[in-house]
Parts: sequence; C-alpha cells; structure tokens
Amino acid sequence: SSPGLCFCVSAVIQDRSCLELDEIRKSGMKNFRNIQVDESNILTWQGLIVPDNPPYDKGAFRIEIIFPAEYPFKPPKITFKTKIYHPNIDEKGQVCLPVISAENWKPATKTDQVIQSLIALVNDPQPEHPLRADLAEEYSKDRKKFFKNAEEFTKKHGEKRPVD
Repeated sequence: SSPGLCFCVSAVIQDRSCLELDEIRKSGMKNFRNIQVDESNILTWQGLIVPDNPPYDKGAFRIEIIFPAEYPFKPPKITFKTKIYHPNIDEKGQVCLPVISAENWKPATKTDQVIQSLIALVNDPQPEHPLRADLAEEYSKDRKKFFKNAEEFTKKHGEKRPVD
C-alpha cells in the first residue's frame, strides 16, 4: 500500500479499514479483484466480484463497499454497480446478505469474511431469502431456464473478468 493512504482522519475506523484493505490486497483473493479505494475517502471501496459457478462464471461484477462512520460497530453497506440476474440482489444493486444485517452484525467480523459471504451467495443463490421473488421462483421451479436467462444477462451486462 502506498504511504500516506491513511493520512485522512486518524480515527479507529480509518486504521481498521486501512489494515483490512492491506490484508485483502496481500492475501490475493482470486474472487475479489481490482480493488480501488478513493484516497480522499478511504471508507469507500470498489472491486470486482469474480464468481466461480455458472451462470455467473463468464463475467465479473463491480461492487461498492461503503463503511459507515460508526464502523466496526455498524456494518458496511454493499451495492452491486454491475447489473446481475440474481434472486438475492435487486435491480438497484442492493443485496440481502445476513452477515451484514443489523441484527447479525458483529464488530469482530472482518471485511474479507463479508466478501467471502457475498461470493458464496453469488455462487449459490438462496431463493428462500429473495429480494426478487420472480427470480427466486424461476430458480426454484425451472433451474434450466433461470441459468439460461442469467447467463445471457451476464454476457450482456457483466464486466470483463481479469485475466492472470
């Protein structure tokens, strides 16, 4: 990480998100790539989710992670910036992820665990907790049709996968 990245507000939260960012970059998560952090606002991260499982394995999906001022006592907020055909992610890019819900959040939870949970959810949709009931129903009743639609949608709207 570049020196001076954490020069902003010398609060616990800045330090913690800086440390976590360093850890994630060093660990080289293959499913979360191209991490960008705005130096003027270290509390907003962007990166690419790169799923392993069909129907999402032909594309990548840009997400934004916003850490609230109360982090780690309040959970980060995740939004998909790339459209995705998924029962647990709505048209606005909001995601239903239990680990960052107000009732489940624990300050000890690290951002990499949140990202791993998100990747697991993208790879393996949970139709019983849908944000899009129509897609959950299609996923449950006609998996083949769901996969075909999701694959076409990913080809059309997904980002290019990083190659290396």
